Amino acid sequence: MMSPSTTPRPVAANSVWPRLEPLLPQVTKPIQYVGGELGAVVKDWDAATVRWALMYPDAYEVGLPNQGVQILYEVLNELPDTLAERTYAVWPDLEKLMRAHGVPQFTVDAHRPVRDFDLFGVSFATELGYTNLLTAIDLAGIPLLAADRTDDDPVIVAGGHAAFNPEPIADFVDAAVLGDGEEAVLEITAIVRDWKAEGRPGGRDELLLRLARTESVYVPRFYDVDYLPDGRIQRVVPNRADVPFRVHKRTTMDLDAWPYPKKPLVPLAETVHERYAVEIFRGCTRGCRFCQAGMITRPVRERSITTVGQMVQQGLEFSGFHEVGLLSLSSADHSEIGDMCSGLAEQYKGTNVSLSLPSTRVDAFNIELAQELSRNGRRTGLTFAPEGGSERIRKVINKMVSKDDLIRTVVTAYTNGWRQVKLYFMCGLPTETDEDVLEIADMAHEVIRAGRAATGSKDIRCTVSIGGFVPKPHTPFQWAAMARPEVIDGRLKLLKQAINADRSLGRAIGFRYHDGEPSLIEGLLSRGDRRVGAVIRKVWENGGRFDGWSEHFSYQRWVEAADEVLPTFGVDLDWYTTREREELEVLPWDHLDSGLDKDWLWQDWQDSLSEYEQDDCRWTPCFDCGVCPAMDTEIQIGPTGRKLLPLTPVNGLRLPTGAQQ
Repeated sequence: MMSPSTTPRPVAANSVWPRLEPLLPQVTKPIQYVGGELGAVVKDWDAATVRWALMYPDAYEVGLPNQGVQILYEVLNELPDTLAERTYAVWPDLEKLMRAHGVPQFTVDAHRPVRDFDLFGVSFATELGYTNLLTAIDLAGIPLLAADRTDDDPVIVAGGHAAFNPEPIADFVDAAVLGDGEEAVLEITAIVRDWKAEGRPGGRDELLLRLARTESVYVPRFYDVDYLPDGRIQRVVPNRADVPFRVHKRTTMDLDAWPYPKKPLVPLAETVHERYAVEIFRGCTRGCRFCQAGMITRPVRERSITTVGQMVQQGLEFSGFHEVGLLSLSSADHSEIGDMCSGLAEQYKGTNVSLSLPSTRVDAFNIELAQELSRNGRRTGLTFAPEGGSERIRKVINKMVSKDDLIRTVVTAYTNGWRQVKLYFMCGLPTETDEDVLEIADMAHEVIRAGRAATGSKDIRCTVSIGGFVPKPHTPFQWAAMARPEVIDGRLKLLKQAINADRSLGRAIGFRYHDGEPSLIEGLLSRGDRRVGAVIRKVWENGGRFDGWSEHFSYQRWVEAADEVLPTFGVDLDWYTTREREELEVLPWDHLDSGLDKDWLWQDWQDSLSEYEQDDCRWTPCFDCGVCPAMDTEIQIGPTGRKLLPLTPVNGLRLPTGAQQ
């Protein structure tokens, strides 16, 4: 962990630091607002033509490690005429002081007011960050409603997975980018640069129109929504002739051309992840029907083993981190994962550098991989995600893993020195019964029995972690009804009793869960339309902040706001959450093209109800989900036949075209 520099940093001309600094001794974790991290960039304001403020709408400790924001921060700052700075959600204690002392939302890099920037980019991984967005907009002194903004206000651009249905925040954002951001931010920057060079013709409206004409930036103000008498959407149509009927996602194909982050941010304050993270591939075709990330990031694009090696070498040398995270939606599926792990383990043999994989597929973890991940003696946590407790429910969700697979995999981990594994499941899945959930207890008991038998030790633990199922847009489950919170909570109570029924086994099993209430609200926000924006605003006005944090989340506040707002539109909370959609219903995001064919998604939904499993198209013939032809892309996987070692010189890395200007 770094300590702050004792050398005072110069204060930028438009910095709020002189007003902010006296407030910091009065708040918790003041260091999170100081900036100056290794990897941070402060550029000359006046030398920049285009200026971005980038936000992950959560606390510093969650937002700083976010890979997407770090990548865009680097990509933009490599442009000589562009600067990018970061801002995060401030805790309520500082928010109160900022309002009292007139301090606006600021960046941590040079403490400049967010309102001074040309563009305010906000990356959403979860919809529960929407209230934090409103806090940041309001603190910045920017009008909450996009319709009220002038040429002096930044253009607010939403990105991240939640941007694939930005309709609930359509009133508050000016634009949304679907898909990969690397090339998108360069294109947006070029459009703003040209518009400013021309003297800002047509003002804000003309700039937004230029963005919309790219057909990959969605500008909600240029689209009208008509509703049927029963509350369903009749249609979403452009309200002017020169914008597209559908907006398409961006797909960055050659990941080797984008080896970011090269200079990862090293936090001053404690954060949720402190490691050098390299994305080894993007996209997933395993076809888990609940998984929005897997569906919307298709096709699979692998980074080459040599580029991964170069990125790790450069990232560790720059940052001093001791852990390397090999990230993707299913890292053990990389076609060269074995050679990659053995090469990295060999390269850093005798050091304190350890390797970790995020949540690992049960059927892709093997003895060789376990040995390489534990070779340097440091065993980071292992998480496996069977998702469903019973064989039947795993067929419904297309998670093709058997109980035998799981036991075999966990025993492999235990016999290679791990003593703790985490198993992740969901509750509230379509067609789920109490019996499906109770089988989680049987599985956990068998894991402990098998681990004790294989190691001859009773020092074996497993943690069962349960999340509530939330139907997401652009997935086969986008039509599904949600289970009510009391149903989920009842099943979790039964499950806890079943785990503890055998005391000898139960005491070796940890049990963590999210109750059903936050999931229901996330369901409202994930599948909501523009009418839900009034609920978000009401919750925010009533004090809603940090809704992704259990200690700040108030189910009652959301229910009361929904009960007050939604009946004026002829709908209610259940209408958005526990109601199953019909095949021909117009969904709020149908005009936003993820590349997936809606008919294919519907058929996969029907297949799930028939408990029919779909194969992974990486290894089988195409099953026509629509992505490759619609996006003019293709699956990119190895093997390349290359080995990681010897590593090529770091300066051999290729830069994207836009970064060499």
